[in-house]
This record gives sequence, C-alpha cells and structure tokens, in this order.
Amino acid sequence: MTSNPLAPSWLAVPADANELAASVWSKNSARDASGELVIAGVPASAIAAEFGTPVYVVDEADARGRALEIRRCFDDEFASVGGSVKVYYAGKAFLSIEVARWMNDAGLNIDVASGGELAVALAAGVAPARLGLHGNNKSLAEIDRAVSIGIGAIVIDSEVEISRIAEAATRHGVVQPVRLRINSGVHASTHEYLATAREDQKFGIPLVDAAAHVALIRAEPSLSFLGLHSHIGSQIFESSGFAEAARRLFALHAELLAGGPVPELNLGGGFGIAYTSVDEPLPIAEIAARFAQIVSEGAAALGIPIPVVAIEPGRSIIGPSTTTLYTVGTIKDVLVDGTDVRKYVSVDGGMSDNIRPSLYRADYSVRLANRSSTAEPSLVRIAGKHCESGDIVVHADYLPGDVTPGDLVGVPATGAYGWAMASNYNYLGRPPVVAVLDGVARVIVRGETEEDLLSRDAGVRAEAATETQPAKGAQS
Repeated sequence: MTSNPLAPSWLAVPADANELAASVWSKNSARDASGELVIAGVPASAIAAEFGTPVYVVDEADARGRALEIRRCFDDEFASVGGSVKVYYAGKAFLSIEVARWMNDAGLNIDVASGGELAVALAAGVAPARLGLHGNNKSLAEIDRAVSIGIGAIVIDSEVEISRIAEAATRHGVVQPVRLRINSGVHASTHEYLATAREDQKFGIPLVDAAAHVALIRAEPSLSFLGLHSHIGSQIFESSGFAEAARRLFALHAELLAGGPVPELNLGGGFGIAYTSVDEPLPIAEIAARFAQIVSEGAAALGIPIPVVAIEPGRSIIGPSTTTLYTVGTIKDVLVDGTDVRKYVSVDGGMSDNIRPSLYRADYSVRLANRSSTAEPSLVRIAGKHCESGDIVVHADYLPGDVTPGDLVGVPATGAYGWAMASNYNYLGRPPVVAVLDGVARVIVRGETEEDLLSRDAGVRAEAATETQPAKGAQS
C-alpha cells in the first residue's frame, strides 16, 4: 500500500497496523491470542468495562522500573568518576499519592512546583528533607509552609525570593538550604514553549547577574547556598545542550567557590521519550554515562572537586508507562483538496485529557485496543469531542480501515502532562487513573462525575439552601 499524500513525511505505512512498537508502549503491553491489547495482564476491554473511558492506564511495574533504572544508572556512572548524584522525580509530569510512594520506594527525591504538589508528596509520607520546591512565583504561603516543614531545598527564581525565604526561615528559626536557578542561555532542540533556558523568558536569573545574587544569599544568615540550578528544556533527544549548559555553569561554579562552599550542581531534566516509532531517545544508561563524563571533565578542566549533581527526570519515568484508552464514537472520511481522504475518528475524550497535541502540536501514536484486524491500513486523525477544531489527540497515524464506532483505541505514552494538565473544558470530568499490576487493576486517582463538578458550583449550593429556608413572612 502506498502512503497517503496527507501523511507527514516521517510517517510510513505500517506493514502491520496492529503492531505495538516496543519503544512507544509500556513494557508490559502486548496483544493476546485474540488480538486484544493487554496491559500488565489486564485486557483493555476489561479495563473499559470496569472504569469506563477515557481512562489513563498506568503500567505500575514499568513506572517503578524506570525510576529504579534511572537512579541505578546515574549512581553507578557517577560513582565510577568519584562523584555522587541526587535524583529528583519531577512531580509536575504527574503526581498522585501512589506515584509519590513509588518514587519514594525507588529511592528518588521529589521536585514539586506548587503548594498542591507539596501537599500530595507530604500526604504520601515522603520526608520533607527529600523534597525540593520550584516555581517562578511562589506565594508567601507556599514559601512559609515549605520552610516550616523543613523542606530539603527551595529553588530561588528571582531576587525578591531571597528576602522572602530568608524572612520565613528567620521566623521559624531554621537555616533553609536554597539553590539559584540560572538562565544559561542554552536552547535545547525542542518546541519553543518547552525550552526553559533562553534569555527572553520567565525562568531564572541571567548568568551575568548570578554572582551578585549568590552574594545576597550568602549575606542572609538564615539561608544556606547549595549551588546552581539549570533546566534547558523538555523532550530533549541529545546531550550537546546539557554539555554546553554544564560548561557555562561550571565556570560560574568555580568562580563562586572563591567565596564559599558550593556543594551541588543541579542540571535539571527534560530527557526525551518516544511518542512515535520514529522517535529515538537516548537510553538512560547512555544519558547517565554522558552526564558523568561531562561533569568529571568539566571539574577536571577547572581543577575543582566534582560537585554533587542533581537531576530532575519526570517524563522519562512516567510518560512511557501510561496508555489512554478511548471509545470510538463517530467516523468521517474527509476529502482534502478534492483528491485525498483523511479519516477522522472521534473519541470520547480529547484536549481535556491531553492538551499537548493542541498546545504544542505534539505527535502521538494510536492502535486498536479491543481487537486486531487484517484490514488495509488507513490514515486517521484521532479527534476529541470538544467544541474546538484544534481538539486533536493524534494528528496522524494508520489504523486498520475497518475501525468502527464502539471500538476501543489506545494512545500510548500519555503518562506525562496528560492528567497533570487535564481540564474540565465543556464540563467533562477528568478521567480516572488506573494502575495495573500482575493482572489486577485498581484506581489510584478517582475520575470526576457530573456531581463532583456541580458540587463546586456555588449556584447549586445557594439554590439548595434557598429551598430549605422558609419564605419571607411564613410562620416558623
């Protein structure tokens, strides 16, 4: 079969439109003898029957295994060069009490970016000393709570936060460890809105102003300077950006050592994952080896000790572990430019459960989940049910041409920034998150019902209260 002219150049017609690319699907995803998608021993149809669709399905063993792999690879590589590493799970990718416990069990620290994420980590029983707080506009309440519980580190993102954190630490009678986020000017090869170390954006302190800010931190008796922090972007497939950012930070790090200790260097996260079969992210073992080499060579070149290195992976742990299941509703063959046909397959979710395709034009893959098929592959666009023309879940992939209403489809690699960025647009409830392990499925985040949504509407409560009050002038 020849490629549909409407398909992007990178997308080839699959030899088998039922195949599950190992690089994209969670490690315990496979088809059974009947052709149905089974995740960690649980058939897709059984998950849909019990929990409904849309539903996020997390392969628990895969998520736990990726967390352990990252920690072990980085520990081993840095030990080989005489260094050590702190691995923080970037909670913004997806955080729930269960996931926080999985990360804690794997020996990871957790990075949070709001008071709400902090509350989740604490509810999971994670020790405050193993938490870090990020954010370009932390509220006074968030800072005070973090300091009061003994949080392990707060990342300072602007000059005013120095005095705010110092005042909170003084008030609570503690010395608060802090890092200073640096805008290194390094641009990762990624979407413009995912790049977080360019000069003209909201995060961090310009490199040229860093030394002056560190002096202000060191002048506060209630603050302890841990080191510099950098994050150059997300969904990064190469190491050259990290190497250049590290080179610039090392020069500053060495300069700062003249004024006092600088025990750590945080190089952030952003390691890419495969969303389609053509994506080729670096293996974690190779990333760890390159990081260790970059850091050891940088320290040797400047004649300084190797600092404790911190990293913050999130997507690379939780992203590949999760698949979203949808039910097909309507199907339309749309004639484009009068000659070519694109099949629009609409599902019962959309931008409310995965905003990334609309926000970043991110690409995803899709496969039939309740069955396999020998029908010829057909180019499809998986559309959501929202009142937006840009409500797309999968821009382009091939499904068997006999896809029909009522079929289940699975979209893999949705664990990062799917539920975390979900909304109630068009008054849809956010879907449940279900963990599957050894043939057992269980809810780890309950889905929202219409009653949940209405319970927050003050108009409903006011109306109910009015109905229970006697009318004016009525006898009591």
